[in-house]
Amino acid sequence: MIFSELYSAYYNTVARILARLLEGDATEKELQELVAAHAFGESALTILPSLKSGKWQLMRPDLTTPITHPPTMPLTGLEKRWLKAISLDPRIRLFDLRLEGLEEVEPLFTQEDYLVYDRYGDGDPFADEGYIRRFRFLRAAIREHAPITAGIVNRNGREERFRCIPVRLEYSEKDDKFRLLTAGCRFFTTVNLARLTFCERYCGEHVIRPFRRAARYESVTLRITDERNALERCMLHFAHFEKRAERLERNRYLVHIRYDSDDELELVIRVLSFGPLVEVTEPERFRKLVRERLKRQKSCGAR
Repeated sequence: MIFSELYSAYYNTVARILARLLEGDATEKELQELVAAHAFGESALTILPSLKSGKWQLMRPDLTTPITHPPTMPLTGLEKRWLKAISLDPRIRLFDLRLEGLEEVEPLFTQEDYLVYDRYGDGDPFADEGYIRRFRFLRAAIREHAPITAGIVNRNGREERFRCIPVRLEYSEKDDKFRLLTAGCRFFTTVNLARLTFCERYCGEHVIRPFRRAARYESVTLRITDERNALERCMLHFAHFEKRAERLERNRYLVHIRYDSDDELELVIRVLSFGPLVEVTEPERFRKLVRERLKRQKSCGAR
């Protein structure tokens, strides 16, 4: 958002002080604690002295205020337009947010104003009521560290049931999907949310211990030819991976990426999306995965 000093920490802190003064029986210590909690470290040298000295004519020496109503911070037109734009995102329904009073507001941007490239077209069904219900249930279970029983459709189209403790939800921008990370289950440590058929509280006698398989890390080295801004695009594409880059010559670079083995297939697909500008130099096992993927695409007529 565009910065506005009227909505900065100073103004919000003074508003809290005035609200406390209106309640009555405020002490200077309480006001100092408000400043420490909601402003910056050096704010104690500015806010209270300015109020007490009368420089800011909002507080009397007896710790009362001439203000008669608690201060409010209404939304600006820009903030309303931004909220309206966010409310149009289909994923907003997952979080049970009610953004009211925006019916006549023009959105700051719409889904048609930007294009996300290299994204798969089979994203999660964010408008599906069953999906929304399971998403909200899992968020509550994660907050409460509650064990659950869930069902998932396997690759053969059959339902399997498992018990686990949900740890967190992850969203993949490229896949447009949410994944559930679990503990206490050896076989279903990462689950695509859309594949779940049901989930409910586990109330059985079996004790689910919150173990989680330690991540197995691998590394891959990429040689990048920096044409068409390939280096910058690559660094953004792999922003959430641990990586290190080194320059070889004028427009050639090596990028070393460390990744969890569970993310290997996604990494292969991302590398392929750069075409001839990115080459895998090592390990040979990863180069073989890239070659196999290319052969499969060619056999399907993909170009």
